[in-house]
Amino acid sequence: MERTLGIIKPNSVSKNHIGRILTMGEEAGLKLVNMQMKTLSQAEAGGFYAEHKERPFFQSLVKFMTSGPVLLVVWEGNGAVEKWRQVMGATDPAKAAPGTIRKLFADSIEANSVHGSDSVTSAQRETAFFFA
Repeated sequence: MERTLGIIKPNSVSKNHIGRILTMGEEAGLKLVNMQMKTLSQAEAGGFYAEHKERPFFQSLVKFMTSGPVLLVVWEGNGAVEKWRQVMGATDPAKAAPGTIRKLFADSIEANSVHGSDSVTSAQRETAFFFA
């Protein structure tokens, strides 16, 4: 069994898409094993996205991720990382496949509704960042 981190971002929380997004994950065969709703601090958002610190979008990403509550989730299942990434769709909602979370709910490439770990290694690190 594999685990991966998902984050339902502030725009999806404020638009009441949580239930639909969680249902999409469950319908893909993932099991929700932990979740927590919280508003990220600047330090938490900056620390979580530290790998992007030198990129031009870093400050606006941190501002967006601290703009309201997020739902942090841990999914479990066979191939959980890849399954969740397929359900999410491409980072750029304009390039996301029909029926994916980002195609349905994203506002922009930055406000793209959800986050998902990009590898098993990242999933372990990211899950540990929020869930001790």
